[in-house]
Parts: sequence; C-alpha cells; structure tokens
Amino acid sequence: MESQSLFSGYCSNSITPLYKKIQNRLSSSSPSLAYPSCFIRSKHRVSFKLQHFPASERMRSVRRLECTNSVEKVSNVVSEKEGSQSWVKRKRLAVFVSGGGSNFRSINQACIEGSVNGDVVVLVTNKHACGGAQYASDKGIPVILFPKTKDEPGGLSSDDLVKVLRGFEVDFILLAGYLKLIPLELIRAYPRSIFNIHPSLLPAFGGKGYYGMKVHKAVIASGARYSGPTIHFVDEQYDTGRILAQKVVPVLANDTAEELAARVLQEEHKLYVEVTAALCEDRIVWREDGVPLIRSKENPEEYY
Repeated sequence: MESQSLFSGYCSNSITPLYKKIQNRLSSSSPSLAYPSCFIRSKHRVSFKLQHFPASERMRSVRRLECTNSVEKVSNVVSEKEGSQSWVKRKRLAVFVSGGGSNFRSINQACIEGSVNGDVVVLVTNKHACGGAQYASDKGIPVILFPKTKDEPGGLSSDDLVKVLRGFEVDFILLAGYLKLIPLELIRAYPRSIFNIHPSLLPAFGGKGYYGMKVHKAVIASGARYSGPTIHFVDEQYDTGRILAQKVVPVLANDTAEELAARVLQEEHKLYVEVTAALCEDRIVWREDGVPLIRSKENPEEYY
C-alpha cells in the first residue's frame, strides 16, 4: 500500500463536497481502489491523503446489518479480499475527551492491535491542550475543537461539528471523559450511535455535577458497598440514556476516593474496549421493551 499527498484547502463548511470531489476524481483516473482520508491541520484547513489498495481487493454487494449512525441500519456493502474469508468494513470512530483520555488511549490501542474492528478517525475536545488531544496529535489523529467558547474561540458550532463528522464518515461517537453536554443537533444526527462511560453504577451517582473524583467521594460517603463503570447511550440529559453495560467493583471498608477511582478506571478501560468491539461487530440488539443488549461473540444465543 502506498500513500501520496493529493489535495488541501480551507473548507470548514464544505468538508463533504470536497471529499466527494476527490472520490469522483479517483474513480475516473485510477484502476485500483483508493480511499481518501481527511486530516484537519488547523481551524479550517483540511488536507487529504490518498491511500491506494491493490486491484485484487474487490468489492461485492450483500445485505447485512451494519451500525452506521444507527445500530439497526442496513448496508449493502462489505469488503472481501480475493482468496480470503469475507470481512466487514471497519467502523469509523470519533472519540470526545476533555482530559488525559486514558479510555481513548485504550480504545485506540485496541484498534491498532486488531481486537476492535474499527479506527479512531477523529478526536473532539473542548480543551486543545489536554492530554488526550496531545496524544491524538502524536498519533496523527485529527483534533477538532468543540464547542466555541471564550476560552476556545476556534471551536466549531454544533451544525459545523455535524458537517465535519459527516465528512469523516463517522459511524459511532464515544465520549471518554468529555464534560460538556452533547447538543441536540448531534444526537439527532447520530441516533443510537453516541455512547458515554460514567464511573459509577448508574442511575446512582449520575447527573450534572457528578464527574471525576466527585463521583467516588459521593459513593464512599453514601456507604455503598459496590461501584463500577457504566456505559450508556447518550440522550439530551446527563447520564440518563439507556444502560448498555456495567462492571461491578467492590468498595472496600477503608477506601479513599483515589483508591476507588484507580480500581474503577482499570475496569473502565476493559469494559469500553469490550463494548466498542461489540459495536464494531454489530452485536448490539434491542429487546422489545427498548433495552439494549450485547450478543455474545462466542455464543450468539447468549446476551449480556
């Protein structure tokens, strides 16, 4: 596989048309399959790199269930390399962070190692200097600022953020320590495709103001004997969306908030990777009463 620089320009409001223009140019000029990837280098500047794939990698059309902007959307395209078993198109992930991004790092590493059938294609943050943003830049992952504030005047509006994520062809959005409320425009654009991880067993110790060490201090002060991370779908409020997965962590008699936080975080890293793998393999199903479940990879008849 080889890469070459193809195109760059300023187009904060026209990501998708530029992307399609390149695709049209490729289809008329290259006998091999080509895939343009978009990298935002500064507030509005966008450059594209082109990756060529051998013509031996053919595309065939089948009907299957694929989680693109909805866990129930039907797609007609999977990719199959000649002489090998068929494989599902890798999902494209956007991760949102406000701090160090340890869950983001775990997910990205799992994608690189192949345990997740997807790739983090863009990072969104409300703090351009946070550790998660620096890690993304070091790994060559585009970084987007959102929202626009007095402290971050280069941030995007909600409508522009939707356009940019569409330009990246994002399938799922994963919140990993992102402390801003997700706007309604984004929730409507990505129904049943935005997820958050919270460091307590929701619905306990959730809602506005419950984040970081505040959660663990509240858990210990309550006398609760168990805590642990929760992954849930995102709706218009803080921490009220449908619960998808949880992991129980004991609260020990002499725990400090820092000690409890460290044990919960270890389970967060594992759980978020497991759930992301299930998302990228289309293993999320919905019970008749609207409760989401994860189908076991080893035994499709089992759910958790």
